[in-house]
Amino acid sequence: MPEGDTVYRAANSLRAALEGNVLTGCDIRVPRYATVDFTGHTVDAVRSRGKHLLIRVGGYSIHSHLKMEGTWQVYPHGGKWRRPAFQARAILSTDRSTAVGFELGVLDIVENEEDVVGYLGPDLLGPDWDASAAVANLRSDPDRAIGLALLDQRNLAGLGNVYRNEICFLRGIDPRTPVKDAGNIDKIVDLSSRTIVANKDRNQRVTTGDRRAGRHFWVYGRENKPCRRCGTTIEFGTLGDNPLEERQIYYCPYCQPQPS
Repeated sequence: MPEGDTVYRAANSLRAALEGNVLTGCDIRVPRYATVDFTGHTVDAVRSRGKHLLIRVGGYSIHSHLKMEGTWQVYPHGGKWRRPAFQARAILSTDRSTAVGFELGVLDIVENEEDVVGYLGPDLLGPDWDASAAVANLRSDPDRAIGLALLDQRNLAGLGNVYRNEICFLRGIDPRTPVKDAGNIDKIVDLSSRTIVANKDRNQRVTTGDRRAGRHFWVYGRENKPCRRCGTTIEFGTLGDNPLEERQIYYCPYCQPQPS
Protein backbone atom coordinates (compact mmCIF):
# COMPACT_ATOMS: atom_id res chain seq x y z
CA MET A 1 0.00 0.00 0.00
CA PRO A 2 1.61 3.31 -1.08
CA GLU A 3 2.57 5.50 1.88
CA GLY A 4 5.29 8.07 2.29
CA ASP A 5 8.10 5.49 2.34
CA THR A 6 6.87 3.92 -0.92
CA VAL A 7 6.87 7.30 -2.66
CA TYR A 8 10.30 8.12 -1.18
CA ARG A 9 11.75 4.96 -2.75
CA ALA A 10 10.01 5.67 -6.05
CA ALA A 11 11.54 9.15 -6.10
CA ASN A 12 15.00 7.69 -5.44
CA SER A 13 14.59 5.25 -8.33
CA LEU A 14 13.33 7.94 -10.71
CA ARG A 15 16.06 10.34 -9.61
CA ALA A 16 18.75 7.81 -10.49
CA ALA A 17 17.18 7.20 -13.90
CA LEU A 18 16.10 10.70 -14.90
CA GLU A 19 17.70 13.56 -12.97
CA GLY A 20 20.26 15.44 -15.03
CA ASN A 21 19.37 13.52 -18.20
CA VAL A 22 17.72 14.73 -21.39
CA LEU A 23 14.34 13.20 -22.20
CA THR A 24 14.32 11.41 -25.53
CA GLY A 25 10.62 10.64 -25.20
CA CYS A 26 7.63 11.95 -23.25
CA ASP A 27 4.10 10.57 -23.38
CA ILE A 28 1.53 11.92 -20.91
CA ARG A 29 -1.59 9.80 -21.33
CA VAL A 30 -4.10 12.14 -19.73
CA PRO A 31 -6.46 13.90 -22.16
CA ARG A 32 -5.91 17.31 -20.56
CA TYR A 33 -2.15 17.05 -21.14
CA ALA A 34 -2.13 15.05 -24.38
CA THR A 35 -0.13 17.76 -26.21
CA VAL A 36 2.48 18.17 -23.45
CA ASP A 37 5.90 17.01 -24.64
CA PHE A 38 9.10 17.55 -22.67
CA THR A 39 11.27 15.71 -25.18
CA GLY A 40 14.62 17.45 -25.47
CA HIS A 41 14.44 18.98 -21.99
CA THR A 42 16.71 18.03 -19.10
CA VAL A 43 15.10 16.67 -15.93
CA ASP A 44 16.18 19.16 -13.28
CA ALA A 45 14.98 17.41 -10.12
CA VAL A 46 12.93 14.53 -8.75
CA ARG A 47 11.61 14.63 -5.21
CA SER A 48 8.92 13.26 -2.97
CA ARG A 49 6.81 15.30 -0.60
CA GLY A 50 4.74 13.14 1.69
CA LYS A 51 2.76 10.90 -0.66
CA HIS A 52 3.31 13.19 -3.66
CA LEU A 53 5.99 12.84 -6.32
CA LEU A 54 7.35 15.76 -8.35
CA ILE A 55 9.50 15.63 -11.50
CA ARG A 56 10.81 19.08 -12.48
CA VAL A 57 11.44 19.48 -16.22
CA GLY A 58 11.12 22.27 -18.79
CA GLY A 59 10.04 24.87 -16.22
CA TYR A 60 7.14 22.71 -15.03
CA SER A 61 6.60 19.84 -12.62
CA ILE A 62 4.99 16.50 -13.44
CA HIS A 63 3.01 15.90 -10.25
CA SER A 64 1.68 12.47 -9.35
CA HIS A 65 -0.01 10.75 -6.45
CA LEU A 66 -0.15 6.96 -6.39
CA LYS A 67 -3.45 6.70 -4.47
CA MET A 68 -4.18 2.96 -3.95
CA GLU A 69 -3.09 1.29 -7.20
CA GLY A 70 -0.42 3.52 -8.72
CA THR A 71 3.27 2.80 -9.17
CA TRP A 72 6.32 4.16 -10.97
CA GLN A 73 8.65 1.60 -12.52
CA VAL A 74 12.01 2.07 -14.25
CA TYR A 75 13.18 -0.18 -17.10
CA PRO A 76 16.33 -0.32 -19.19
CA HIS A 77 15.83 1.29 -22.59
CA GLY A 78 13.69 -1.13 -24.63
CA GLY A 79 13.04 -3.39 -21.64
CA LYS A 80 9.79 -5.35 -21.35
CA TRP A 81 7.20 -3.79 -19.01
CA ARG A 82 5.86 -5.82 -16.11
CA ARG A 83 2.40 -4.27 -16.37
CA PRO A 84 0.06 -3.86 -19.36
CA ALA A 85 0.52 -0.80 -21.56
CA PHE A 86 -3.10 0.34 -21.15
CA GLN A 87 -2.36 1.07 -17.47
CA ALA A 88 0.44 3.50 -18.33
CA ARG A 89 -0.33 7.17 -17.59
CA ALA A 90 3.13 8.67 -18.10
CA ILE A 91 6.17 7.45 -20.03
CA LEU A 92 9.46 9.32 -19.73
CA SER A 93 12.46 8.04 -21.66
CA THR A 94 16.18 8.80 -21.80
CA ASP A 95 18.81 7.17 -23.98
CA ARG A 96 19.40 4.61 -21.20
CA SER A 97 16.11 4.01 -19.39
CA THR A 98 12.34 4.42 -19.41
CA ALA A 99 10.23 5.45 -16.42
CA VAL A 100 6.56 4.46 -16.55
CA GLY A 101 3.83 5.62 -14.20
CA PHE A 102 1.07 3.00 -14.06
CA GLU A 103 -2.47 3.65 -12.80
CA LEU A 104 -1.49 6.93 -11.16
CA GLY A 105 -4.37 8.22 -9.04
CA VAL A 106 -3.40 11.82 -9.78
CA LEU A 107 -1.30 13.09 -12.67
CA ASP A 108 -1.05 16.73 -13.63
CA ILE A 109 1.41 19.33 -14.90
CA VAL A 110 1.98 22.42 -12.76
CA GLU A 111 4.24 25.42 -12.96
CA ASN A 112 4.26 26.14 -9.23
CA GLU A 113 4.70 23.03 -7.05
CA GLU A 114 3.26 24.80 -4.03
CA ASP A 115 -0.11 24.82 -5.78
CA VAL A 116 -0.34 21.06 -5.22
CA VAL A 117 1.79 20.40 -2.12
CA GLY A 118 1.78 23.73 -0.29
CA TYR A 119 -0.98 22.62 2.08
CA LEU A 120 1.02 19.67 3.42
CA GLY A 121 2.42 19.57 6.92
CA PRO A 122 6.07 18.70 7.68
CA ASP A 123 7.34 15.81 5.56
CA LEU A 124 8.44 12.89 7.77
CA LEU A 125 11.06 11.90 5.19
CA GLY A 126 11.92 15.38 3.97
CA PRO A 127 15.15 17.29 4.57
CA ASP A 128 13.17 19.98 6.38
CA TRP A 129 11.29 17.64 8.76
CA ASP A 130 10.08 19.70 11.72
CA ALA A 131 8.81 17.60 14.62
CA SER A 132 7.74 20.61 16.70
CA ALA A 133 5.52 21.89 13.88
CA ALA A 134 3.91 18.45 13.52
CA VAL A 135 3.22 18.34 17.27
CA ALA A 136 1.65 21.80 17.15
CA ASN A 137 -0.51 20.80 14.18
CA LEU A 138 -1.82 17.70 15.96
CA ARG A 139 -2.58 19.65 19.13
CA SER A 140 -4.47 22.33 17.20
CA ASP A 141 -7.62 20.15 17.17
CA PRO A 142 -7.64 18.44 20.60
CA ASP A 143 -11.08 16.86 20.21
CA ARG A 144 -10.27 15.07 16.96
CA ALA A 145 -9.52 11.33 17.09
CA ILE A 146 -5.78 10.68 17.08
CA GLY A 147 -6.30 8.08 14.35
CA LEU A 148 -7.77 10.76 12.08
CA ALA A 149 -5.23 13.41 13.02
CA LEU A 150 -2.30 11.15 12.12
CA LEU A 151 -3.73 10.50 8.65
CA ASP A 152 -4.37 14.19 7.96
CA GLN A 153 -1.53 15.18 5.64
CA ARG A 154 -1.95 18.81 6.72
CA ASN A 155 -0.61 17.82 10.14
CA LEU A 156 2.34 15.72 9.04
CA ALA A 157 2.93 14.28 5.59
CA GLY A 158 3.68 10.66 4.82
CA LEU A 159 1.68 8.42 7.15
CA GLY A 160 -0.96 6.10 5.73
CA ASN A 161 -3.32 3.56 7.21
CA VAL A 162 -0.66 0.94 7.97
CA TYR A 163 1.47 3.34 10.00
CA ARG A 164 -1.58 4.92 11.66
CA ASN A 165 -2.68 1.57 13.07
CA GLU A 166 0.77 0.37 14.04
CA ILE A 167 1.78 3.61 15.77
CA CYS A 168 -1.43 3.68 17.80
CA PHE A 169 -0.77 0.11 18.94
CA LEU A 170 2.85 0.81 19.85
CA ARG A 171 1.76 3.81 21.95
CA GLY A 172 -1.10 1.84 23.55
CA ILE A 173 -3.78 4.18 22.18
CA ASP A 174 -7.14 3.30 20.67
CA PRO A 175 -7.28 5.17 17.31
CA ARG A 176 -10.61 6.72 18.31
CA THR A 177 -9.10 8.45 21.34
CA PRO A 178 -9.23 12.29 21.16
CA VAL A 179 -5.84 13.95 20.71
CA LYS A 180 -6.22 15.64 24.10
CA ASP A 181 -6.46 12.21 25.78
CA ALA A 182 -3.83 10.45 23.65
CA GLY A 183 -0.93 11.08 26.00
CA ASN A 184 2.42 12.52 25.02
CA ILE A 185 2.03 13.88 21.48
CA ASP A 186 5.77 14.53 21.20
CA LYS A 187 6.40 10.82 21.68
CA ILE A 188 3.75 9.90 19.11
CA VAL A 189 5.40 12.16 16.55
CA ASP A 190 8.87 10.88 17.43
CA LEU A 191 7.71 7.27 17.02
CA SER A 192 6.07 8.15 13.69
CA SER A 193 9.35 9.59 12.44
CA ARG A 194 11.54 6.74 13.69
CA THR A 195 9.21 4.07 12.31
CA ILE A 196 8.91 5.45 8.79
CA VAL A 197 12.62 6.33 8.62
CA ALA A 198 13.49 2.75 9.61
CA ASN A 199 11.42 1.52 6.64
CA LYS A 200 12.32 4.10 4.00
CA ASP A 201 14.82 1.84 2.23
CA ARG A 202 12.96 -1.45 2.69
CA ASN A 203 10.78 -3.01 0.01
CA GLN A 204 8.78 -4.74 2.76
CA ARG A 205 7.47 -2.53 5.55
CA VAL A 206 8.12 -3.94 9.05
CA THR A 207 7.04 -2.53 12.43
CA THR A 208 7.61 -5.55 14.68
CA GLY A 209 11.30 -5.96 13.89
CA ASP A 210 10.55 -9.48 12.60
CA ARG A 211 10.99 -9.81 8.83
CA ARG A 212 9.64 -13.35 8.58
CA ALA A 213 6.56 -13.74 6.39
CA GLY A 214 3.37 -12.94 8.28
CA ARG A 215 5.24 -11.36 11.19
CA HIS A 216 5.70 -7.81 9.92
CA PHE A 217 2.85 -6.03 11.75
CA TRP A 218 1.41 -5.89 15.25
CA VAL A 219 -2.25 -5.28 14.37
CA TYR A 220 -2.67 -4.09 10.77
CA GLY A 221 -4.64 -6.66 8.76
CA ARG A 222 -4.72 -9.06 11.72
CA GLU A 223 -8.39 -8.95 12.67
CA ASN A 224 -9.59 -11.99 14.66
CA LYS A 225 -5.99 -13.07 15.30
CA PRO A 226 -4.33 -13.05 18.74
CA CYS A 227 -2.41 -9.98 19.83
CA ARG A 228 1.31 -10.63 19.63
CA ARG A 229 1.73 -9.14 23.12
CA CYS A 230 -1.18 -10.33 25.22
CA GLY A 231 -3.10 -12.88 23.15
CA THR A 232 -6.37 -10.91 23.09
CA THR A 233 -8.23 -11.12 19.77
CA ILE A 234 -7.45 -8.19 17.48
CA GLU A 235 -10.59 -6.24 16.58
CA PHE A 236 -11.30 -3.98 13.65
CA GLY A 237 -13.71 -1.27 12.62
CA THR A 238 -13.80 1.90 10.56
CA LEU A 239 -12.91 5.49 11.32
CA GLY A 240 -13.32 8.61 9.22
CA ASP A 241 -14.49 12.20 9.24
CA ASN A 242 -17.51 11.08 7.20
CA PRO A 243 -18.84 7.77 5.80
CA LEU A 244 -17.13 8.36 2.43
CA GLU A 245 -13.69 8.71 4.03
CA GLU A 246 -13.77 5.84 6.51
CA ARG A 247 -10.70 3.59 6.66
CA GLN A 248 -10.23 0.37 8.59
CA ILE A 249 -8.71 0.45 12.04
CA TYR A 250 -7.16 -2.54 13.81
CA TYR A 251 -6.54 -2.62 17.55
CA CYS A 252 -6.10 -4.78 20.60
CA PRO A 253 -8.88 -3.95 23.10
CA TYR A 254 -6.62 -4.88 26.02
CA CYS A 255 -3.38 -3.14 24.96
CA GLN A 256 -5.30 -0.17 23.56
CA PRO A 257 -8.17 0.59 25.95
CA GLN A 258 -11.07 2.47 24.41
CA PRO A 259 -11.57 6.13 25.33
CA SER A 260 -14.12 6.69 28.04
